[in-house]
Amino acid sequence: MLPAELTPESFASYPPLARQLASSHVSLLQQLPLSFLPLLLREVIAYDWKFPAERRDLDNQFSYLTALSRDQVAQAMAPFARLHVSDDLIRFDWLNSPQQFSEKLTAHLWASHQIDAFRSASIEYISKLNAATPQAAPPTHRLGIAIVGQGVGENKYPLFRKLRPQGVYFTNVQPENGCRILLDTVAARAAAQPLPFGHWYIDGGSNEPIPASVTSVCYTSLTPVRTTLVDKMRRVMQPGGGGPEVLRTMLASMRPEDLGMTGWGDTAVLNRFQISILTEGSGTQLFSTTFVQWSAREVLRRAQPLTLLARFAPRVREQSMRELLAGNRQATTPDPRGSLVDADMGSYYTWINQQRLPGADQARFLVWFEGHREALAIGPNLSRGAVEANPTDLKGIVDRLA
Repeated sequence: MLPAELTPESFASYPPLARQLASSHVSLLQQLPLSFLPLLLREVIAYDWKFPAERRDLDNQFSYLTALSRDQVAQAMAPFARLHVSDDLIRFDWLNSPQQFSEKLTAHLWASHQIDAFRSASIEYISKLNAATPQAAPPTHRLGIAIVGQGVGENKYPLFRKLRPQGVYFTNVQPENGCRILLDTVAARAAAQPLPFGHWYIDGGSNEPIPASVTSVCYTSLTPVRTTLVDKMRRVMQPGGGGPEVLRTMLASMRPEDLGMTGWGDTAVLNRFQISILTEGSGTQLFSTTFVQWSAREVLRRAQPLTLLARFAPRVREQSMRELLAGNRQATTPDPRGSLVDADMGSYYTWINQQRLPGADQARFLVWFEGHREALAIGPNLSRGAVEANPTDLKGIVDRLA
């Protein structure tokens, strides 16, 4: 099938919201080249399980394209239309398997030395799209919080070195009830700005109590799901199981129900998100620090929340992926000090990813060494590169950020 042959009935196998979106824009989709259309359909087919911010971005993209005349669409798509697509790709079921098509297209573009032309075309398209549909500022400032170092006693590792130039380094923080203070802060913001998937709590250990208005993701709670997934991965990686290529295909097609997860509405959206974390991230199935860092990255990129609290917990001692997939019992030994180094870097990456969102100039960020007196806060009303030794507590720091 070629794009010009599409009809509303072509999308019969799509989920309900995705089918409605695609069917209502058939005349536009018919005009798009095969080097672009399946990449758009890859997003459309997952519309039912996207976060509100993702749906808004996709809706804006359709609004941008439908506002163009036929000649303007042809002009916008010309760089993509000039790319050669192989006969095998044309015959592929790109309509119902756009994700697999995009992987094959990437390999084809590399092999045919067209990847640079595709990249240039993509940058030009995104630039024009962003100029035509500027993102609105959030209803209030964003707040990111990272808690690091759970289970660490004496520490000689210099924390927050990459973040210190950006804010105030506190060296005399009262640690009592620190986690509860920060969780209550998240809960209060969720109550003040109730938005679906607008406030998140990610924990690398066991979840603390939090209101239902805060979306919660917990590494320990996902243990049955992770165990089932690792068992499937182990079977594929054993001799005769198929190897890395089969594993990649299996992970790309994994659904929540394949791992015993059920639910409707927002629960289904969250389940899909958690499955994507476990199947797209390297090591998220086995290392809690990796799970928290990758989850925080994807939450910021996809959900664009107003509030995010990421609490790192001790991961297992580092071993090769082969040993961990083999079920080596030594892999259950925790490594709090090594996890602190991971979490320190993870907090820095979390701040960077938060700064990529609209309203970055008004965003706030706080990282605390759990159970200890060290913290660092970044905000438009705080000095940069400062050190503060006066006694304070986390509530006082949060109040100053607000």
